[in-house]
Amino acid sequence: MFDTLSDRLEGVFKKLKGQGRITERNIDEALREVRLALLEADVNIKVVRDFVEHVKKKALGQEVLRSLTPEQHLVKFVAAELCEVMGGSARELDLKVKPPAKIMVAGLQGSGKTTSLAKLARFLKTERKRHPLMVSTDVRRPAAMEQLRILGAQIGVPVAESRETEDPVEIVSRALMRAEVGGHDALLIDTAGRLQIDDELMEELDRLKVAANPHHTILVADAMTGQDAVNVAQGFHDRLKISGLILTKLDSDARGGAALSVRAITGAPILFAGMGEKLDAFEVFHPDRLASRILGMGDMLSLIEKTQQNYDQNKAKELERKLKKNEFSIEDFAEQLRTIRKMGSIGDLLGMIPGLKKIAGQADSEEAKAELKRVQAIIDSMTRQERQNHLILNGKRRARIAAGSGASVQEVNRFVKQFEQTRKMMKKITRMGVGGPLMRSLGFGR
Repeated sequence: MFDTLSDRLEGVFKKLKGQGRITERNIDEALREVRLALLEADVNIKVVRDFVEHVKKKALGQEVLRSLTPEQHLVKFVAAELCEVMGGSARELDLKVKPPAKIMVAGLQGSGKTTSLAKLARFLKTERKRHPLMVSTDVRRPAAMEQLRILGAQIGVPVAESRETEDPVEIVSRALMRAEVGGHDALLIDTAGRLQIDDELMEELDRLKVAANPHHTILVADAMTGQDAVNVAQGFHDRLKISGLILTKLDSDARGGAALSVRAITGAPILFAGMGEKLDAFEVFHPDRLASRILGMGDMLSLIEKTQQNYDQNKAKELERKLKKNEFSIEDFAEQLRTIRKMGSIGDLLGMIPGLKKIAGQADSEEAKAELKRVQAIIDSMTRQERQNHLILNGKRRARIAAGSGASVQEVNRFVKQFEQTRKMMKKITRMGVGGPLMRSLGFGR
């Protein structure tokens, strides 16, 4: 997602390279391109207008640091504003209430509502150590209740009994009693959807909300629908006062306008992101990390979190320290490759690494997998000293590595260059200041 927007913004920043200082003129020219890029990404026009005004005010409202080029100066403020538009920081789902915590999930038909509810239940069970109960009140879609029962069996979460002949209020009242008696500390309520918002749907949701008195009313919105997702979110919020959103299909090739608009328009935070069809493809939404990825700077903190599932804590902390200190070596890179098979899509992982965004989209092809094997062979042909310090790789050493790995010297050179690009990106981020807005937007210095 956001590939087109990322490419457009990258082009804007490149135009500023080589200019000695930042001026109102070159900022205006750059922000005109930023505005067009955001509109093409289907971002709400009011959000775009406010975005550009805020960035311009910040960019020209303070003295330019001597260590910053005009490009870096603008990137800093665009990153901070992207982060702010999407909510500033990740929001916890507040469950500090008298159990059971009642969570009602709403959305249009086809948005992925029922699957998202199951993903949320799995998340609460595995990540928050909760004991959830799910229930379907969708008496209109024949397969809805059966779908939830199947999903419940897959994730090991019980589903309260419900029948299509019952009134949704009766179903939720009985489920609430079961949750209280059975010791469940969370009740997740699936609701009926429609192809569009109508009075009949909203009246039913109103009745359910009165009966269940949920602590959270969460809207599921399909990110692929772009501006329509924003309109849907506004419609539901006006009637139900939603407390948060789940954006589905954020792994798609959609333009991304929903992610950059819904929070600003509704004021409700994006709590979670659906990143695929699998039930574990569900993540806490981090505005700062997504801003980093949009700007081509990767998402190293999410990569670290994924590696923590396969590393022990000491290794994970050491990796985080090295990334922050720009001490990441080919040895560390090799360690990541050894765990890649356990961590899902190669493309998703590469997209988190600075400098590798452009190849991430093709990373899961057969050709890319073969290239990954060649890279592994090149690394395996290096000595430990070479893996720890790639700067000693002179022509003679590279020829030896090429012969040992079955690769050409050109392929060895290409790998080393790609690795150096990653390190340069980390240096670039570090130069902008650990305590500054950009680094905070990237998740460091907290």
